Amino acid sequence: MKSPVVKRSIVIAGHKTSVSLEDAFWTGLKEIAAKRDLTLSDMVATIDQDRRHGNLSSAIRLFVLDYYRGGSQAATHVEPKPAAGIGRNEQIVRAD
Repeated sequence: MKSPVVKRSIVIAGHKTSVSLEDAFWTGLKEIAAKRDLTLSDMVATIDQDRRHGNLSSAIRLFVLDYYRGGSQAATHVEPKPAAGIGRNEQIVRAD
């Protein structure tokens, strides 16, 4: 029987790492990143930077779950990112 958990490689903060996630969480993470106009790597880097305990895969699962449960403070808190161009402001998600 095939495992529902798939190991995926991603580059964050300049280094390659891997996360083991079910397809539903991976899809959810990609959807959230797209809605926030962030790359998947930037989204995962933010989650990684702000996690307090546990492994990265677990932190991603909790972030996605929190977002889809109705966006508690952890999934909806965004901070302005320095402007990348004239008149364009980007936001970065903070997983507190």
